[in-house]
Amino acid sequence: MRLKNNSKNSEVTNLIKSALNEDLGQKGDITSGALLDRGMFVRAQIVSKDENVVICGMGLAKEVFWQIDKRIKITSSVKDGKFVKKPSVICKLYGPAQGILKGERTALNFLGRMSGIATLTFKFSSRAKKFKVKVLDTRKTTPGLRLIEKYAVRIGGGFNHRFGLDDQALIKDNHIKACQQTRKYPGLDAIIRRVRKNTGCKVIVEIEVNSLSQMQQAVSAGPEIIMLDNMSLSEMRKAVKIRNSMDKSIKLEASGNVNLDNVARIAKTGVDFISVGQLTHSAKSSDFSLKIF
Repeated sequence: MRLKNNSKNSEVTNLIKSALNEDLGQKGDITSGALLDRGMFVRAQIVSKDENVVICGMGLAKEVFWQIDKRIKITSSVKDGKFVKKPSVICKLYGPAQGILKGERTALNFLGRMSGIATLTFKFSSRAKKFKVKVLDTRKTTPGLRLIEKYAVRIGGGFNHRFGLDDQALIKDNHIKACQQTRKYPGLDAIIRRVRKNTGCKVIVEIEVNSLSQMQQAVSAGPEIIMLDNMSLSEMRKAVKIRNSMDKSIKLEASGNVNLDNVARIAKTGVDFISVGQLTHSAKSSDFSLKIF
């Protein structure tokens, strides 16, 4: 996995431990423990049951089984990012039957969730790519799973927006409304300059606007990125013209009501980024199964 640093590796390890504890509970796998001898070794395989899937989560699936029993051997020629056109075997396992069955559901859940996100992201990114527009994710992630869900977005050809609130300054509509209520910083330009002053030049500043008049105010203060929130295609094209005439260095991000039917038309307006919340909050999990043979 492409992780930020070593601490992120420990986050994944702890995440898997938590997922296994959730499934095994205090008594462990009662059925397998009552039925199968500890010395019983079996062969198994994990199968991708869907068509046209971008595989993601192989590393987590392997770590699940290894945390349970390091004697479990896993072989696979399929790596994260592999596009599987038809149902097929993605890996084979050999090891203690109890261990394989203990890890089965947790491993498949990770694979299904992450592959679903990667597959949906691939569909979006492939439609925007020909216009040289990057598809971004959002913070609309499952609590506790943001690291792996954003990893899945990258595997699918998308790009990560903020991992958290500490990554960059993003002035959203509620920030603006809060400032307007106090009447201390009434204009967007004043709000942007205030944030810039208090964060320093090394912090990326982005602001959300929902009208062309707000767009013009924002451009004058020179943020790195302006988010065009729920604008029509016509408004987006006008916003691009305003940006090009005033400051071409500013990047434009389209956001709101983006779907597979309109993402190419949005990309064609000339924006630089398109953020898509449904990559992580609405992706359908891919279907995998484990079979002992």
